[in-house]
Amino acid sequence: MSEPRRLPHRIETDRENVERDLFRLVLTIIELVRQLMEKQALRRVDEGDLTEEQIEGLGMGLMHLERAMEDLKQRYDLTTEDLNLDLGPLGPLLRR
Repeated sequence: MSEPRRLPHRIETDRENVERDLFRLVLTIIELVRQLMEKQALRRVDEGDLTEEQIEGLGMGLMHLERAMEDLKQRYDLTTEDLNLDLGPLGPLLRR
C-alpha cells in the first residue's frame, strides 16, 4: 500500500498564470450568464412579451456583450473551449 501524496510545504505560483486562470473562471461565469440571458430573451421574443424596441435593445446588448467577450478572450489568449468546464457525468457546462 502506497503512502498518500502530500502537498508540498510551499506551492509555487506565477502571477501571470494565476491571473489568467482567475480571469478564465470569471469569463466562464460571464459566458454562462450571457447564454442564459440569450435563451431567456429568445423565449420572451417567441412568446410575444416584448415590443420591437425591447427586442432591438436586447439584441444590441447581447451583441455588445458577445463582442466584449471575444475581445477579452483574445486578450488573454483563451478560446470558448477553454471556458467550457467539464462537469463529469453532467457533461460540459456551456452549450456549443
